[in-house]
Amino acid sequence: MIDLRSDTVTRPTQAMRQAMVLAEVGDDVFGDDPTVNALQDRIAGDLGFEAALFMPTGTQSNLCALMAHCDRGDEYIVGQLAHTYRWEGGGAAVLGSIQPQPLAQGPDGRIEWADIEAAIKPDDAHFARTRLLCLENTWGGQVLDAGYVAEVTTRAHARGLATHLDGARLFNAAVASGRPAHELVVGFDSVSVCFSKGLGAPAGSALCGSREFIARAHRWRKMTGGGLRQAGILAAAALHALDHHVPRLTIDHKNAQALYRGLQDLPGVTVHAPQTNIVFLDLAPEAAARHPNGAAAALSQAGVLCTGAARLRLVTHLDVSAEQIAQAVAIIRRVLA
Repeated sequence: MIDLRSDTVTRPTQAMRQAMVLAEVGDDVFGDDPTVNALQDRIAGDLGFEAALFMPTGTQSNLCALMAHCDRGDEYIVGQLAHTYRWEGGGAAVLGSIQPQPLAQGPDGRIEWADIEAAIKPDDAHFARTRLLCLENTWGGQVLDAGYVAEVTTRAHARGLATHLDGARLFNAAVASGRPAHELVVGFDSVSVCFSKGLGAPAGSALCGSREFIARAHRWRKMTGGGLRQAGILAAAALHALDHHVPRLTIDHKNAQALYRGLQDLPGVTVHAPQTNIVFLDLAPEAAARHPNGAAAALSQAGVLCTGAARLRLVTHLDVSAEQIAQAVAIIRRVLA
């Protein structure tokens, strides 16, 4: 089975497992796990922030960020299809009493400044208080334009808003753009990065920001059940990933390009060119109708796992080789044609 559902399905390499076995650990709730502390110092320094906080999941990392930035009755501006709004269970609203203000996004993930500005509420008791702008990079596998980021974060700050970046695949964006990750987070007051996607760690994310911000987020992490004990075992995997798995993301990107090239000219199928490791296939109604139980189910029966319905999503990662990509192309062409 060739698993292209997500880059979250990766398993630790043998070298990563060895790093986990040898990890020096303590009790992170007391703040004395040396490997967690080393990871927090490392990722904060790499991205140019004062402090960082290790989190079990990216969802919790984004949630604690939103609650550290906003109070009850506040509002955050976010993309209509952004992960923090659409795919994280409504946590900000349910647990933080924070109102989302979703806005339309362009094909590249950007929210136009005119729409952002129009959504900022006046300081009036009738409205939620607009406090925060959230962006995402990569977005659907695409790298958010650096000029756009600089413009909207500068304007957001001028209007009194804080800024947060969901950078779950930030290192994919860095490798694809040829720019260091710390340059891609300039203009953001906080950023969440994930270790369990393209970097291949079994779990964990980090939230970065100022010391004062991370202190607030730490309290929310405790309240939302994110305090771990000997978490250095997981932090060791993340450190190994930062040391060894960032440059190899180019392999995933090349494999995604191979998928894209190999799936051209399928009748009723539009294949979108990837910038990083995610390939989307849009099925025309007649192409989707060939598979009454869904194209994803048909592909699964043939040996390729993916997600979606009329739009299929295929994600390359370190557990999929170039040879498997070639096999996947042949299977997908046979099934969808």
